[in-house]
Amino acid sequence: MSGIVNFEAFLISGILLNLTPGNDTIFILTRSIGQGKKAGIVSALGIGTGNIVHTIFAAFGLSLIIAKSILLFNVVKYAGAAYLLYIGYKMLTDKSQLQTRAIESQHSVNYWKIYTDGVITNVLNPKVALFFIAFLPQFIAPDARNTILPFLTLGTTFITTGTIWCFILATFSAVIFDKLKAHKEVSLYINKTCGLALIGLGIKVALMDRK
Repeated sequence: MSGIVNFEAFLISGILLNLTPGNDTIFILTRSIGQGKKAGIVSALGIGTGNIVHTIFAAFGLSLIIAKSILLFNVVKYAGAAYLLYIGYKMLTDKSQLQTRAIESQHSVNYWKIYTDGVITNVLNPKVALFFIAFLPQFIAPDARNTILPFLTLGTTFITTGTIWCFILATFSAVIFDKLKAHKEVSLYINKTCGLALIGLGIKVALMDRK
């Protein structure tokens, strides 16, 4: 493949990395368990879109700015952490979700909001930007004249395998949602638990460093 070396190794490594639990996994799980399969799939699409943004940034060298600027890194990091805290708080205090089917039909879930939440939380995670500029170049030929196309190819491959895994994750975790939503005494606490998980994720992002 032009400009790319050890593509098979990249594919295997990418799949293994996608299977490793991380911030995106927690985000999708909270949406799937808290709001159902479709919410989980939509959040996975949002995460995938965010990764497309990171791939483009890495291809054109924009992520290097974040990597080299402590100030910009921290601005992006704290903005992402604040947004996660906000989403967690909203889920923690929202009483309209995860109820019986009759109530669900009256309160439609805002899937566009879930999608944009996935995009924003991913784009505002500077660790993802650092990952793309550190991981992808290892599989680009040193003598490649044009690195943009190899970057985009590798990024697209990684995003595709990752999105497939996220769909699987959302589908299976939604089974938990289906089993729990029929039990009101349990369902009342699911959103609160998912909200607390996102708040914890926001704190984790706020405390991370560039290493």
